[in-house]
Amino acid sequence: MVVPVLAGCSGDPSDDVRNAAQAFLGDWTKGDTAAAAAGTTDAAATTSLLQQTATDLPGATLTARAGKVSVQAQKATVAWTAAWDLAAAPDWTYTATLDLTQGDDGWQVVAGPTIVHPQLGEGQHLQLTRSLADRAAITDATGAPLFTPTEVVNVGVDPARVTDLPALAAGLSAATGISAEEITRAVQAAPAGQFVPVITLRRPDFEAIRARVFDLPGAVFPAETRLLAPGPRFAVALLGRVGAATAEVLGEAKDADGEAEFAAGDQLGLSGLQRAYQTQLAGTPGFSVSVISTDRSTGDTGVVVGSAAPVPGTPVQTPLVPALQNAADAAVAGQPLATHLVVVRPGTGEVLAVSSNAAANAGNALSGRFPPGSSMKTMTATALLSAGAVTPDSQVACPGTTVVDGREFDNENQFDLGTVSLTEAFARSCNTTFIQQGLTLPDDALSKAAASYGVGSGWTLPVGIYSGSVPATSTGTTKAADAIGQGQVLMSPAQLALVAAAIASGTPAAPVEVEGADPAGAAPAGPSQQVLDALRPMMRQVVLTGTAKGLADRGEVYGKTGTAEFGDKIPPDAHGWFMGYRLGGPQGDIAFAVLVEAGQTSGLAVGVADAFLGALG
Repeated sequence: MVVPVLAGCSGDPSDDVRNAAQAFLGDWTKGDTAAAAAGTTDAAATTSLLQQTATDLPGATLTARAGKVSVQAQKATVAWTAAWDLAAAPDWTYTATLDLTQGDDGWQVVAGPTIVHPQLGEGQHLQLTRSLADRAAITDATGAPLFTPTEVVNVGVDPARVTDLPALAAGLSAATGISAEEITRAVQAAPAGQFVPVITLRRPDFEAIRARVFDLPGAVFPAETRLLAPGPRFAVALLGRVGAATAEVLGEAKDADGEAEFAAGDQLGLSGLQRAYQTQLAGTPGFSVSVISTDRSTGDTGVVVGSAAPVPGTPVQTPLVPALQNAADAAVAGQPLATHLVVVRPGTGEVLAVSSNAAANAGNALSGRFPPGSSMKTMTATALLSAGAVTPDSQVACPGTTVVDGREFDNENQFDLGTVSLTEAFARSCNTTFIQQGLTLPDDALSKAAASYGVGSGWTLPVGIYSGSVPATSTGTTKAADAIGQGQVLMSPAQLALVAAAIASGTPAAPVEVEGADPAGAAPAGPSQQVLDALRPMMRQVVLTGTAKGLADRGEVYGKTGTAEFGDKIPPDAHGWFMGYRLGGPQGDIAFAVLVEAGQTSGLAVGVADAFLGALG
């Protein structure tokens, strides 16, 4: 900003002219319109002019620099440079001239529109138009865009047209699933003339309910185009959504100087990668400033006096494979309970699909914290095999129940296998075996085994993945429960998929959500090859003869089921899990984890895995 100096008489009239110009510009840049106008030949007209300019350029701030001074008798000119910091747009800079005249009160700036811009005339004002670049694509593994412009219909209410609000709310609720009470409250609270949104639907979804809502008095259906993924649930936890910017999103989108890059109403990423890579995808907005008539009836389109083209963003490539994502979406959609399926590439950690059905909180696929149940036995077996105390062929007891420090633990329906191989106990998911064997291990053995697969790594990712938690200090009944994925053990579906991928490949990897991004963390060390060579046949037996034999005809599948009790009901509720991998197949080697929240048994999760693998062929 120009800092005004004290005006006063000097021997050189140029100094007095410069001081008068700097005083005017300094007051203007500080926002003191009255003081600036007082230094002109028409304070009232200048006040109106500067106030109009502030309205025309909302949120903009001006930096002004005085330049060459020319004096002839009682008239003078001062060249100056205007630099407007436009809100959520590039800077606008131009050169201009102030005319000054000398009167009884000294030098004054000659009032007139050219004070603001040399091309601004009487009866005109400035018009600022912002323009956003086309949002860059988030792409799949092949580089094909995943989001495309898609027509949507905003189902809503025009309060002025409503004749019977209860009937309208009931009709919209029946068609959309939004509660009639919620619709009624929103309409009653809306200011007069304001559109009240109820739900936004893709055009085909709207056409499916059109006949039920179109003739309801007060219902309106404005259409628009939005940038959308192939389907409403397509990898939404990872990709996120695009929509009208919220105050929170705008607060995050700052440039290097901490200034807002975007404005209310801009279509921005609201979640997921769309939000995490906001600036890269959105690019830089452009603008144009026109001189236009204040009389709108003239149809004056204006003359552009300043502009900058929007700068497009750059794409973000994910490892997502649409064929896998679509198969996963179809598989979870067939389950009414909240269900998640995450697919990972063995050896690379690339996230290939992230799916949750409509009943689920999609974020739980990546960041949910759930007890993994017997899926944890892959890590308990890793700890046992690493200790060298047992082999897959070791004969171990599998009683129906076992007691630890006075607490009874049992198998499902208290099945009792007697003495069997460790492989058989694993395939049949014998809790008592793994509790008894796990208690012989050092207290930190299970935590170390899990960490070798990346559990607890605290991944640094654009969209967070909960890496799980396995305590290193558990003893007694908690240690026993931890060995079967209860107790204090927590895991996300994504992390269990990463564990399965590490077992499949033998080379654990940090998760990858964006190709070419910084690593999410160091690659886990992994167990020894000897341990993996022993563990894999045990996981294969789960599918061939054990608790997941429903997958035996889905190719070379390896895995582990899990049932994880939670809550305080008697009997308790339980989540259902399946984690594993398939070698070969149309999409190559893949690892995955399925969680059916409150599925009660692992059978539902196995069924989802079956539908997923069946869709792939």
